[in-house]
Amino acid sequence: MDGAPGEPTRRSDGGSSLPRAWAEVDLTAIAHNVERLRSVVAPSGVWAVVKANGYGHGAVEVAQAALRAGAQGLCVALVEEGAELRDAGVDAPILVLTEPPTHAADDLTRYRLMATVYTTRFVDALADAARARRVDGVPVHLQVDTGMQRVGVPFDDVAELRAVAAGVARHHPVLVPVGVFTHLAVADDPDDEFTALQLSRFDDAHDLVATVLPGTGPGRTLTHVANSAGGLAHPASRRSFVRAGIAVYGISPGHGVDHLCDDLRPALSLRARVSYVKRVAAGSRISYGLRHRFARDTTVATVPIGYADGVPRRLWAQGGEVLIGGRRRRIVGVVTMDQLMVDCDDDPVSVDDEVVLIGEQDGPDGPQRIRAEDWADQLGTIGYEIVCGIGRRVPRRYVVAS
Repeated sequence: MDGAPGEPTRRSDGGSSLPRAWAEVDLTAIAHNVERLRSVVAPSGVWAVVKANGYGHGAVEVAQAALRAGAQGLCVALVEEGAELRDAGVDAPILVLTEPPTHAADDLTRYRLMATVYTTRFVDALADAARARRVDGVPVHLQVDTGMQRVGVPFDDVAELRAVAAGVARHHPVLVPVGVFTHLAVADDPDDEFTALQLSRFDDAHDLVATVLPGTGPGRTLTHVANSAGGLAHPASRRSFVRAGIAVYGISPGHGVDHLCDDLRPALSLRARVSYVKRVAAGSRISYGLRHRFARDTTVATVPIGYADGVPRRLWAQGGEVLIGGRRRRIVGVVTMDQLMVDCDDDPVSVDDEVVLIGEQDGPDGPQRIRAEDWADQLGTIGYEIVCGIGRRVPRRYVVAS
């Protein structure tokens, strides 16, 4: 440690040449995961889900890497997300997975996005927007709710299924039906029989839609049911393609399918650098609320990343750790908006030392790793929330590993 015992060390150069914190995204891992998923679900295809800024990894960069690796299309949640991809030069098929507000129908047609429909109101708005732009052939996917009960035409509402399908048919050729899909609710639990029930409901609904929309029967249009967990664990759900989200990023969809994710590679690591080091005395307390009391004299490193960057405030109380010098170090005291503190015991630590919050670091006992799933288990959530929560003020660095 730099400086005399009992005195804090400070960055001498103002830190202009070193980032305070950053997320490193390995695009080779993205490509590997897409290729692995393609081999698992073949002959079905893979469409990469890049909503929520590519689950926090960067939508444009992930989309490009996934397409190079053989993904046939992309899925987003918002029209704005699809527009971002088009503005970046991405020309692949892009499906918006939910109906947007009717006023967004114009942008949906302008950016050549595939639409999801499940209400006659939006079907009519989409057709009006397409006619206003003199666009024919807007591709639409009809979503059926087979039990998730989030969005979609309810599978058992025959009248509404017929009405939405008939609305698409009425606006042909301005609107062109190209797909029918649903979303699985419990695919990450392979033993839950509800997935099989959803598949049966979907097939019945698809047959009904085909009676109203000529040319949409089995084998004629795209059908898609599986998310990452479905594609990995439920062969019957692998239809025209699998909508692969979290698995593209190398994160398990859930503990029920962990054993099917061994070949996936985490693409994101979250890193920072020590900004301040000091000795603290036994009995003293630290951070807001002074909730942590030190049992011994120790060295504490301050790390310039906090809950505004995506490190949950309560992580410290759940046993949260970081890696410094290849050793696990406990976070002590409440994580603050911009900073957190780490107990380094009596080991040497200096300003500018690298801190790994998520990822791998070599150490005296070999490589050590902290995964997004580790945070999720400690916090009672899922890996999705962890990586999606990494804030935009954390710069992303893209690497291609050899």
